[in-house]
Amino acid sequence: MKRLFIIKNVTINNFISKKVTLNKVKASRIFSISKLAIGVFAICTILTVNASELTATDISSNLPASNEVASNEIALDEVIHTEKMPSHLPQKDEKMHMGVASCAASMCHGSVSATEGSNILQNEYIIWSREDPHSQAYKTLLTQESQDIADKLGLGKATTAGVCLDCHSDNVPTEYQSKSFQISDGVGCESCHGGAENYLSSHTDSTQSHAENIAHGLYPTDEPQQRAKLCLSCHLGNEDKQATHDIMGAGHPRLAFELDTFGILQPLHYVVDEDYKSKKWSGDSYITWIYGQLEANKETLNILENKIVHNKGLFPELSLFDCYACHHPMSDLKWTETKGKGSKPGTVRLNDGNFKMLLAIAASTGFFTSVQENLNTLRNNLHNNVLLPIVVNKLFADIQAIEKVISKQSLSERKLSAALILTEILKTGSNDEFSDYIAAEQAVMAIDLLIVYIGDKAIYQQDIVDLFTIVNNDEQYNSTLFATKLLEIMNKMKINHQ
Repeated sequence: MKRLFIIKNVTINNFISKKVTLNKVKASRIFSISKLAIGVFAICTILTVNASELTATDISSNLPASNEVASNEIALDEVIHTEKMPSHLPQKDEKMHMGVASCAASMCHGSVSATEGSNILQNEYIIWSREDPHSQAYKTLLTQESQDIADKLGLGKATTAGVCLDCHSDNVPTEYQSKSFQISDGVGCESCHGGAENYLSSHTDSTQSHAENIAHGLYPTDEPQQRAKLCLSCHLGNEDKQATHDIMGAGHPRLAFELDTFGILQPLHYVVDEDYKSKKWSGDSYITWIYGQLEANKETLNILENKIVHNKGLFPELSLFDCYACHHPMSDLKWTETKGKGSKPGTVRLNDGNFKMLLAIAASTGFFTSVQENLNTLRNNLHNNVLLPIVVNKLFADIQAIEKVISKQSLSERKLSAALILTEILKTGSNDEFSDYIAAEQAVMAIDLLIVYIGDKAIYQQDIVDLFTIVNNDEQYNSTLFATKLLEIMNKMKINHQ
């Protein structure tokens, strides 16, 4: 069955395929939801995909093994390979990109089905081409909706405009495109794994280490920080590319992203087995979420400084602010003391969903007061080109300090931190501090994975369903109902409201 792919109205079944890792991995995270309101997944605008018909049992059996909680007490800094930190994302790696055809042979990654006895599935290309929305990214630009956006912006053809191709294709400079490279392949293998010029022939060699492949240009997607930077470069933006307010005003959907949730919704083309763990980083949903949030906050701070301090236009980049602070009827008075955070009525509020998650993470690591003070200073001094860079640097220092604490935590310490973060999110939300939809959206994804991580998924499964239902439609979001539901969960957990 074909259907329009707009994630806020699509069932989770559309994202997970039975062909990926069915019966190969044991899932530790169950999504018991029928609809997921998280903006736009993977490819923005409108896509047409095949909907998989899966039951809740099918979904739980297909979730990635990488989200299983490790059984040991190893601190993260012992397993994160800090030497594998590339200086450039794949789009700017200055390596020859060979095109997806170079990966599509049946003996490489183009097998119709997973190959038994192999360290890799070998059907990665088939999964990508048939089931992954990224493969349809360029085709999205062929739609009338995309051309309408390009026309409104005076871009010419959507299929040739760099601002569109940057996120809808592997848009590397022509001098780094091989003869077999096709821009129409969309977001293909090398968009995420880097130009294959130097690793194409060697990465299948069993004598080559993963570190050697990285040195040859393979991007370390196993590393949560690096994966987050890569995904966020399109799903949030960076200094080089961004879905600006102009682009969204022309019709582009709002962007939303959270590394762990969106990773789970991807059709998996790898299995985290013992061979994978011996060569690469592997962790659980909690750590993936933590690093995803920290990287999102870093990139947001970078964009804030770049687009506001160095802004030469009449208005700052409005996509950095809360969409729903302005996009509502004039009779719907949105400003409250809670939302204002010390600012006066009429102030356009930052899009601070990730900042609120940062504050919750800080509460578990001893940096709550510093982060809270610096965030309040940031919110209230966006007009101050002298003070803003200073407070941005202070927040970067806070994040680095938090990362250091997180990296040294053992499993038992991570479990305790996860419980503290969950408590902070529930308390904050029950006080109606997630009255903005975007913050509530981030909170629901966090609550879902945190409840599963601490082992209470069966008890609160219906509560998670209820939360996803509340944030299913941004235009119908009821902050009072959301706060009430979080208070109900707190009471169920016997958490003190103070």
